[in-house]
Amino acid sequence: MINTFKKALVAAAITAGAVTSVQAADEVNVAFFLEWATPNMIAKTDGSYADAMGVDVNWVDFTTGTAMTEAMLAGDIDISYSQGLAPFVTAIQQGAPLKMVGIAVVYEANDCFVRNGLGIDSSNASELEGKTVAVPLNTMADFAFRKYMAHYDVDISTMNIVDQAPPDGAKSLADGAVDMACIFGGASAKAAGEVGTPIMSTQAKVDAGIGSFDVVSVTEKFATENPELVKSFLEATDEYNSAFKGTDEQYEIIATAAGMDLETTKSQVDAFILPSNKEQMEQFFGEGGLAAEGAASLGLVFSDESDKEALAKTIDGSFLE
Repeated sequence: MINTFKKALVAAAITAGAVTSVQAADEVNVAFFLEWATPNMIAKTDGSYADAMGVDVNWVDFTTGTAMTEAMLAGDIDISYSQGLAPFVTAIQQGAPLKMVGIAVVYEANDCFVRNGLGIDSSNASELEGKTVAVPLNTMADFAFRKYMAHYDVDISTMNIVDQAPPDGAKSLADGAVDMACIFGGASAKAAGEVGTPIMSTQAKVDAGIGSFDVVSVTEKFATENPELVKSFLEATDEYNSAFKGTDEQYEIIATAAGMDLETTKSQVDAFILPSNKEQMEQFFGEGGLAAEGAASLGLVFSDESDKEALAKTIDGSFLE
């Protein structure tokens, strides 16, 4: 995957250099996740985004945030909705021309499920050393995994880490092929929960200060050439989130769009925090905001003035204004 990423990065750079004129897009390609039940999926389903933005909006589902990055670098995706902070940071650390322009959802850190019957829990987490774990690398599930292991002082260098997307990780856990699986996505987490138990409880995550948020990311090229479309996408998302009333009909539409059952959908939606555009500006963007703080926690540290200029280009809340 790394080689594919680098090839896509080179291609993106060549394409960017070849642009000689700016032409507004007449359609927008948006990446999203199945098993990620957000209220704006109602607007995706009924075509409201296209009406609000004045162009055709094509929604393409992905299994990981790294795959979203590769698609953006290849020119296939303009906006990634709810891309994990970890894959976004990994991409820009490797020089990918992307911007964080919004916060999609704030949520409890993804769970890592230990296979039932192993007798391993938070009280003896060190016994995970030497075990096999399924982790979708460079995702927020990977971020949570590393935070949990650091919290419990588990040496991950002793572990056999297998890179698997959540549905595959849940299956491997059920088959006994792995001892622990780190998962995101409602259906995959539900499946993993049937054969495993989270290594860290909800309250323990809160006490340890381990949480997550996903971002809205765009390519620099798309943001430069189509700032009004970026702005209208964020405005529409804010409007549709505010319009969500939690009716049975709304939950059913979201469940269908997310590819999950109704019960799992309700549970996931109710656990999400959807910050308004105003709240995003106040809490996440700007000097000392949570966006930069979160990026720094993943290794993206900006210290001198040139670094701060790079930060301003990468984490850009201006489209929310």
